[in-house]
Amino acid sequence: MKKVWSVVLAAAMIVSLSACGSGEKDTTAAETPKQTEAATQAEETKAPAADTTAAGAEVSGEIGEHHWVCGVASPKDAVAFYYIDKMAQELDARTGGKITIDVYPDSTLGDDVALLESLGTRNVNFVVQNPAPEVNLMPKLAVFDLPFAFQNIQDFRTAIDSEALMSQLRPIYEEGGYQLLGFADQTFRVMSSNKKVEKIEDFAGIKIRTMENKNHMALWEALGASPTPMAFSEVYTCLQQKVIDAQENPYATIASSKIQEVQDYIIQTNHLAHPIVMIMNLEEYNELNDAEKQVIAEAFEVAKAYGREMADKQEGEKLEEIKASGTEIVPVSDELYKACVEKVQPVYDQVAEQVGEELVNAFLGR
Repeated sequence: MKKVWSVVLAAAMIVSLSACGSGEKDTTAAETPKQTEAATQAEETKAPAADTTAAGAEVSGEIGEHHWVCGVASPKDAVAFYYIDKMAQELDARTGGKITIDVYPDSTLGDDVALLESLGTRNVNFVVQNPAPEVNLMPKLAVFDLPFAFQNIQDFRTAIDSEALMSQLRPIYEEGGYQLLGFADQTFRVMSSNKKVEKIEDFAGIKIRTMENKNHMALWEALGASPTPMAFSEVYTCLQQKVIDAQENPYATIASSKIQEVQDYIIQTNHLAHPIVMIMNLEEYNELNDAEKQVIAEAFEVAKAYGREMADKQEGEKLEEIKASGTEIVPVSDELYKACVEKVQPVYDQVAEQVGEELVNAFLGR
């Protein structure tokens, strides 16, 4: 990334901080209850969140003073914010205030793409976002576009925590100039529609809004639907005016944007998991000593577990909110799920060509 971005982005950040804007995001969640004060214990994983010393080994260096900034495109009631906010709390508590993170949500410091650029130039120190905006810079992250890869979120979490996958993802982020800490998630993306879908033929001709992503569009084309990319801010009106028939997002985004007001059905496709990654600037991370890296890894594990807990809680609450509106929840039968998996095999070939069979196999646990 070119040095000139530092000046441009620094100016943009000053403007943003003086006039904090907000907007709809595909990664946003809906209104949630107040965050509980009880800390959630980190779940055990096969891989460390970041490179740390071996268990039981002495770490070198003293914890220094670090006062960092994190930009988040999502609002304060989104999983992405809860996740990094817990990270900030843990670092503050574990270091006696020596390491702090000031979190700026709601695109205050820029949208997802601008934040990624700011992280590259060290104008921000952490970024938390869905990997989708990162694919243009790191094309192999399109591995997350593999459709119908997991039938439940726990299987996805096991895959994303595995050393087999993390060992391949870390170099991808490092080549981009970032240190990968790990992933939380916002559970699955599901389909909302004004046409009921109970068998594979029911997808035929449905006009569904997607992100501007060739693999997402190929998914819906393979099912027989007609994908229509557009800005998320236009979705509610286009559904209301019947310009499109359907859209797809996590439950929390559907509920927060009141999509259920203009949709008759939620089809529980669970076609894509919705990961949320936490990354640092690689150069900055490498300047830290072993003790500082270790405390970051420990704080991250607590934050990851809390982010996942909040994702599960939001999914249950928002599903009930959607049901209460009168929108019908349509489960996907085993027969329909299998038919979807068969139909989308060309998308697997497309993604594998983009990212390589080795990465696909690691993601799928083969």
